[in-house]
Amino acid sequence: MKVLKKLTAFILAGSCIVNSGCSNKATVTPKEQQTVITLSWWGNDARNDYTIQAMELFQEQNPDIKVKCSYSEWSGYEARNRVRMISETEEDVMQINAAWIPQYSPKGNGYYNLDELDDIIDLSTFPGEYLKFGRVRDKLNGIPIAMNAETVYINKTIYDKYGLDIPKTWDDFFTAAKAMREDRIYPLSVNSKSLWLLAISYAEQQSGKSFLNEDGSFGFTDSELKTMIDLYCRLVDEKVIPQVEYYEKLNIVNGTYAGTVAWISDAANYCGKAIDNGYEIIPADYPTNGKVQSGEGWYAKPASFYAISKNTEHPEEAAKLMNFMLNSKEMALLQGVEKGIPISIAARNYLDEAGMLTGLQYDASLVMENNQNLKHMDPFMENSTLIDKFIQQSNLVIYEKSTSDDAAQVLLHAITKALAPSE
Repeated sequence: MKVLKKLTAFILAGSCIVNSGCSNKATVTPKEQQTVITLSWWGNDARNDYTIQAMELFQEQNPDIKVKCSYSEWSGYEARNRVRMISETEEDVMQINAAWIPQYSPKGNGYYNLDELDDIIDLSTFPGEYLKFGRVRDKLNGIPIAMNAETVYINKTIYDKYGLDIPKTWDDFFTAAKAMREDRIYPLSVNSKSLWLLAISYAEQQSGKSFLNEDGSFGFTDSELKTMIDLYCRLVDEKVIPQVEYYEKLNIVNGTYAGTVAWISDAANYCGKAIDNGYEIIPADYPTNGKVQSGEGWYAKPASFYAISKNTEHPEEAAKLMNFMLNSKEMALLQGVEKGIPISIAARNYLDEAGMLTGLQYDASLVMENNQNLKHMDPFMENSTLIDKFIQQSNLVIYEKSTSDDAAQVLLHAITKALAPSE
């Protein structure tokens, strides 16, 4: 991806509970003189812990500001965010999903225009190619934290056991399945979203078409959707992957799955314990059909953004907090690469100086950054309703209750309906 390549070149040259304040032992400013702002994010316990520590440091540096934190796992966060955006009760500073910018700010007015705060937020640490992901009608609604791509992770220890090279093509996975199936080991594993995107990549390579055209219109026909369904059925039938309903992340840890597909930002979450168990896990090149270059048919996107509420009563204080979270040494060292390799040149330099640009996530990020063929993912490609419909129709084919031709027609109808402009 050219944008990612440019970034690489540029670079080379306490306790807190939901809706409670993060503790600040060093605060000397009387409470009545403090400005209270709110912050929200999603994540696991590790993310919660380091973010809370970071807020304590921020408050020590800014004793006139008190930060109240709100956080949860993804599903609860997403549901609560929907309610708060509709009711305009969202937090002052918030981590947001890439799809939420077009959803809640189709005209650029759903979030605070961060260009108006560029005297506080140092935007110079972000190459312009990346800031465009957060722009709507020339208004900067959000700043991307890191870039992300679905990546294939291979348990090299297991592949070596069977005398197999790291897969480069789809056929390589079917070959691996023949060698591993007697031991009930799957050479690959995917959840429902990863399967959907994997199938899109395969169909794009086979057809030479794009899932979405540049104008946002649907680029596939029922033929390409049939290709996607047929791929899933074959992957299951030949024991390359288990059905997504039976996907168990624990099987990556115990070696029942010799590979998996996950976002770069989730690499440690999915594969970290397997590495702790002594397995060598490496990011593989993006699989191809052997006729196209690696990366064709695959997509990258911002992992997530920070945004400021359009309704905030304290934009300057919110901007100070956002700048701290994106560009400060303290936040960079606490966060590491947990959210992916930071786009901020300042943050990445701090990690480089500390010797923290290592590990599986960093290696996967380099695979992404060094690939010139990745395309930018449109949020529509992650439509959960369509993913569910794809799995449902594919299962009907797997259980011989439908044909892939009929299933493709049903899926085409659902996609056409989802793309139709709302009245």
